[in-house]
Amino acid sequence: MKKTGAEILLECLKKEGVKHIFGYPGGVVLNIFDALYDDKDLKLVLTRHEQGAVHAADGYARASGKVGVALVTSGPGATNTVTGIANASMDSVPIVVFCGQVPTMLIGNDAFQEADIVGITRPCTKYNYLVKDVKDLAHTVREAFHIASTGRPGPVLIDLPKDVSAGKADFVWPKDIRIQSYNPTYEGNRRMIKQAANEMVRAKKPVIMAGGGVIISEASKELTELAKAVNAPVTTTLMGLGCFPGTHRLSMGMLGMHGTYCANMAVQNSDLLIGIGVRFDDRVTGRTSSFAPDARIIHIDIDPTSIRKNVRVDTPIVGDVKRVLKEMLKDIKQDAEKKRGTDSKKPWVKQVDRWQKERPLTYRYDKKLIKPEFVVEKIYELSKGNAIICTEVGQNQMWAAQFYKYDKPRRWLSSGGLGTMGYGFPAAIGAQFARPNDLVVDIAGDGSIQMNIQELATAVINKLPVKVAILNNGYLGMVRQWQELFYRGRYSHTNLGGGPDFVKVAEAYGAIGLRATRPEEVEPVLKKAFKIKDKPVFMDFVVDWKEKVYPMVPAGAAIDEMLFDEEEKPKKKRKTKK
Repeated sequence: MKKTGAEILLECLKKEGVKHIFGYPGGVVLNIFDALYDDKDLKLVLTRHEQGAVHAADGYARASGKVGVALVTSGPGATNTVTGIANASMDSVPIVVFCGQVPTMLIGNDAFQEADIVGITRPCTKYNYLVKDVKDLAHTVREAFHIASTGRPGPVLIDLPKDVSAGKADFVWPKDIRIQSYNPTYEGNRRMIKQAANEMVRAKKPVIMAGGGVIISEASKELTELAKAVNAPVTTTLMGLGCFPGTHRLSMGMLGMHGTYCANMAVQNSDLLIGIGVRFDDRVTGRTSSFAPDARIIHIDIDPTSIRKNVRVDTPIVGDVKRVLKEMLKDIKQDAEKKRGTDSKKPWVKQVDRWQKERPLTYRYDKKLIKPEFVVEKIYELSKGNAIICTEVGQNQMWAAQFYKYDKPRRWLSSGGLGTMGYGFPAAIGAQFARPNDLVVDIAGDGSIQMNIQELATAVINKLPVKVAILNNGYLGMVRQWQELFYRGRYSHTNLGGGPDFVKVAEAYGAIGLRATRPEEVEPVLKKAFKIKDKPVFMDFVVDWKEKVYPMVPAGAAIDEMLFDEEEKPKKKRKTKK
């Protein structure tokens, strides 16, 4: 019996192991939504905005390690997905977005709710398709999931004209997928791996810099073994938080613009920097001509275009992080046995410990005003480090990165590359569907949370116990911080003018609203919120509006030219590479 394109699509999704779809209906996808009406194996989560649907699919993918799925209509429904797709592309998140399209005969005629979503998203998708024949649908879906989830993961878009979802064909599921022009390299070059292993054993001041690629590759165990084997301190990028235990003796925390003093100093004084699953983006490197000036650089990544893109690399290794590290560990252990009884790295580790003690992450506690760092510390303390932390973007994001210790992967969900305000809350909804028994907390700012606040309805209707900790300072905090430090305190349009009453907003949607205005109220509010199991909770923490994120590396400075607390001048500049 032949199936409609809509029925074929749902069968394909079930073959791929999909359980949840995040979406919003519209005219040209009605065939698909009608097929979903009787389907008991797929749950369509109705979001309140298409951007929210894509961010929820993104959060689901990050928390579960599976491919996230979004389904929207054509025209404005499709264009509303672009921010979420670009966000997933920058952070290498595997999602497949299905967009409805006008019937094939009307494409190009400026039909009602027509938009060239394939053309619009070509720069920010890993690949995209316009399906013109229902006979091609099953194979296209199979290819899309394969491309999204292999190599360096990323978003794939499938554009579905209405006549394709309505047409009929035999359902044939392709078992194997071979794409001639797409063959990611998984095995690293054996000679380069051996060379890198030798360098790591012999280096006197090595630093491991680990990123999101470690999490994607499920290589946290191998990374930890590597750090122990060579006794190398580890720093992570923003996307890499959780890939190496934050409480480990060799952990230095995050590096970069708002990284720890210890991590930045160690990178700048290292003789060997091992970049694993990282992009060496500008927020990490600062002024590239002064980045790790005395270090040889090893770079391991599955994406060959990321290597040597931003910084020079002495030993490049293209391959899957997990497989490369396994091979490297074999070589290191063999080499280390020849050098038994010597450990030239002990003085280096002691120096790193001194940097840790010299300038630890800290803030000035106030008995009257709530410090945002204090809220994050309390969330860590009460959750015992086991929560899934999502963030919006800005100061709230940086404080969550600095003052919560991430010991496990897939417990930190944040928009790293694109810096998307409004990401955290819908991502938390997706994460809660992926991990229903886990505590999920979105640490938000009062500016960012309003970008997708309508998703409160999604959380309420689905009885999701997502917790939102709003660090309410009445400003677009990070922009205000820059204005104060670099624009003579001219707060141009960053004062939010009081904003809404978040407790009343929560209650209006049927959620729980709580507020704390003094430090002693923070813990009781958190405890009360964490006990609620069947509703989302908005916690409005009225924090000190003057608080800034430190350390801070000014734009164009080297990463060891940091500002601390109320200092406004960088430290003495380091030498520049020739």
